[in-house]
Amino acid sequence: MSIELLSDRICLITGSSRGIGLGVARVFAENGASVILHGRDENVLRQSLAELSEPQKQSYITADINTPEGAGVLARAFLRLHEKLDVLIHSAGILGPPMIPLAEYPAESWKDVLHLNLTAPFLVTQALLPALRKGDHPSVIFVSSGVGYKGRAGWGAYSVSKFGVEGLNQVWADELEAEGIRVNAVNPGGTRTQMRAAAYPQEDPTTLPTPEDIAPVFVWLARADTAVSGQSLEARDWVGRDPAI
Repeated sequence: MSIELLSDRICLITGSSRGIGLGVARVFAENGASVILHGRDENVLRQSLAELSEPQKQSYITADINTPEGAGVLARAFLRLHEKLDVLIHSAGILGPPMIPLAEYPAESWKDVLHLNLTAPFLVTQALLPALRKGDHPSVIFVSSGVGYKGRAGWGAYSVSKFGVEGLNQVWADELEAEGIRVNAVNPGGTRTQMRAAAYPQEDPTTLPTPEDIAPVFVWLARADTAVSGQSLEARDWVGRDPAI
């Protein structure tokens, strides 16, 4: 996928210092995008930036969006780099305490997971709307989950937050359709990440696709000429597919 499908498109990916966000960022850079990484640890971000194609063309923003002021910090930092935004991907997220029933779920963990996984994407999208409105066929992509379609015991606030992401996706899509801003969600499915390993410590990670393997659907949704909006897509259906088609 190095045919520059995303040539010169400005793409901000939250939570992209590692995991799915970084894997998608690598593939976006290979396809000609101008990528802005985001995370909380500047040292990790600097290392991640060096892994991208044409790192001198890419940049990063350090901001903790799991705080009330974090979305504003991120938006202001982005606007110091660019006036417009073509693609916004909400990849930042946390699992929370794994396999704890709701009856025993810690209130503080509930608050943290709901804020980072659901409230932060709302606030970041809201804060960056002026830049998206100036973008070229702009696209917003939320990262969802299979437990955001059907609740599953032990998945607690993470599952509930992803149900919320599905709703957030649909409402933003409906409200922004008239402005030509596309909004969609992607369910990555089981992917070879630290978060997945924490949820399934006994699982063999080599049986799972890598973040780069599931990137084609993100590339396709990020293209300027893709017209789909208000959808929730399965990344596993796109493994091995050509996003140019």
